[in-house]
Amino acid sequence: MEVDWAGDPAQIVDPDTGEIIDASLFVGVMTYSQYAYVEAFINEKQQAWITAHVHMYEYFGGVARILVSDNCKTAVLHNGGWYNQQVNTTYYEMAEHYGTAIIPARVRKPKDKPTVEGSVGNISTWITAALRNEQFFSLYELNKAIRKKLTEFNAKLFQKKEGSRISLFLEEEKPLLAPLPAAPFELADWKQATVQFNYHISVDRMLYSVPNEYIKRKVDVKATEKTIEVFFNHNRICSHVRLYGRPGQYSTIIEHMPENHQQYLEWNGDRFRKWAERIGVNTYQAVNAILTSKRVEQQTYSSCMGLVKLAEKYSAQRLESACEKALIYTAFPSYKSIKNILTAGKADPSMDHCTADASTAKKYGITRGASYYRR
Repeated sequence: MEVDWAGDPAQIVDPDTGEIIDASLFVGVMTYSQYAYVEAFINEKQQAWITAHVHMYEYFGGVARILVSDNCKTAVLHNGGWYNQQVNTTYYEMAEHYGTAIIPARVRKPKDKPTVEGSVGNISTWITAALRNEQFFSLYELNKAIRKKLTEFNAKLFQKKEGSRISLFLEEEKPLLAPLPAAPFELADWKQATVQFNYHISVDRMLYSVPNEYIKRKVDVKATEKTIEVFFNHNRICSHVRLYGRPGQYSTIIEHMPENHQQYLEWNGDRFRKWAERIGVNTYQAVNAILTSKRVEQQTYSSCMGLVKLAEKYSAQRLESACEKALIYTAFPSYKSIKNILTAGKADPSMDHCTADASTAKKYGITRGASYYRR
């Protein structure tokens, strides 16, 4: 197969402004039969280039062993001469997916792809010129008209030999094509990301977990329409189904979590309430208030887990005392307010006597009290 962009563009009319927009024509040709494929795109960028190839293979119903492409930036990264041409990474992946070899044509060497060069001229005359007097207000309308003209072009009888492009293709070429893969190639975006301390990476404001041993490491991310794949030193370490919709969603695989995080996976509202009930009535009331503070209960689990950690750090007795003091100020205490009470030392039962003495001293100013005179 030989592929190229046609020199003469088609045109679309913007329905809102009336502006005339050029649409590039992708042309793919089977070299023996000259059976052609044509599709219009708004630009000639990577996504259009790859999408055109995917649609072309579906149209031909198979894959040729060799693909001769134009020497454009979407095909070749840099031109180091005939013997040292580096194919674009995404384009190379597409070729690997379809099992074909890409041989880019040399710069300004039309003889490297004579069939497509000749077909471009024929197609420009047959399709583009025929549609020049028609108006199209979308790319869909234009491609629909192109497909109709393309069918006529491929069925047109040869002047100097028997048959047509489609008959020659079906009889001589298609039986020799390799079958299409089970799934079409998906265009991928490659990005680099740093694994955060919560063992997740951020891709388009969605978060995906990575094995926790890669925290603070830079990883390569391959993002397709359906999947997110993460690589470290060219080795794939995990993959996720791509998330869409509300930003900030998490996709977390349990095995990626540190062991001390995994032990909390089975916690839920009922279990938090039972845990709080064993500590005391005030802790139960505080936990119940936190669990009912959000429309979605799961959004409060991190705060409840914070109270569990506070009980481990300060003791259950001090947590109960802190919850009691917090409930004096509000019927709906937060994790932060309870933590602040514990941090300030206001929930230490052993300090109650000292606090009472201090408050008495302040109340009565310089009065020494009976204990002073007993000395």
